[in-house]
Amino acid sequence: MSHPLRGILAILHTPLTESDEIDAEGLQRQIDWSYQVGADGVCTGMVSETLRLTDSERLQLVRQMVEMSADRGVTIASVGAESTKGAVRYAKAAEEAGCSGLMAIPPISTALPEDQLWDYFVAIADAVKIPLIVQDASSYVGRAIPVSFYARLLREYSPEKILFKPEASPAGPNLSALRDATDGRAKCFDGSGGMLLVDAWRRGLTGTMPGCDLLDAVVLLWRSLQAGNDEQTDELSGLISAIVALQLQAGLDGFLAIEKYLMVKRGLFSSDRRRRPYSWDMDEETRLHVDRLFSKLQSAVKRFSV
Repeated sequence: MSHPLRGILAILHTPLTESDEIDAEGLQRQIDWSYQVGADGVCTGMVSETLRLTDSERLQLVRQMVEMSADRGVTIASVGAESTKGAVRYAKAAEEAGCSGLMAIPPISTALPEDQLWDYFVAIADAVKIPLIVQDASSYVGRAIPVSFYARLLREYSPEKILFKPEASPAGPNLSALRDATDGRAKCFDGSGGMLLVDAWRRGLTGTMPGCDLLDAVVLLWRSLQAGNDEQTDELSGLISAIVALQLQAGLDGFLAIEKYLMVKRGLFSSDRRRRPYSWDMDEETRLHVDRLFSKLQSAVKRFSV
């Protein structure tokens, strides 16, 4: 069955055992729960610790994601790499595994001239038949992609083949600039963990791609925006934003530490283990603050789910 690339596509966290292997049972629980609370699909991405997995683990994670998803929704594989050859290899493997689409960040080890960046994304897009989401993750890793570059890709291909996840700061104005530069043809996903979803929604979105730690709340926030329920939107957005702000203070490692902590708190993961090395651990005062906010958010989710 073919599922459209739209709506709420949850970015999976990679559960690890205490022996530092992918925890298949935890991954299955996470995927089942994601669909249970209303996700339209699941993806691998930056908060899947993609850049810290081994080559074989990246391929394994994508295969397991597709198999465990069991055609309940979209499956998107993150295929960005430090070489074009590597990215193309991951892209072809994802298509062979049955993924609905791909997502790729540029290489992050060097600032590429635009012609090299163009060749990189064109090689990925041309290697497969499935769509490609071009991701700018420069709010926490890598460098920003110009809006003019996005528009050129769209002119070369189509809105069905090339989609976008523009996360460069300032996210809202950049999203509007991309919309206007493409006469509204660009299909865009928000990637702020829900913190900037309300602003992005008002500028035009195809979907949102949050981590799974706050997924039930983001699903309700998305539905509140669709329904025009401002009171519910404001309460959910405020609590989500407060938690994501704590994650942002330490960049990608901040997201990983707090997100995995919350996945254990939900009973979905048996361990909050992250792949080493990383630069930040949550201190006790941050943990207590996260606990308070998460408790309030879960109370709101229960109230609005009735």
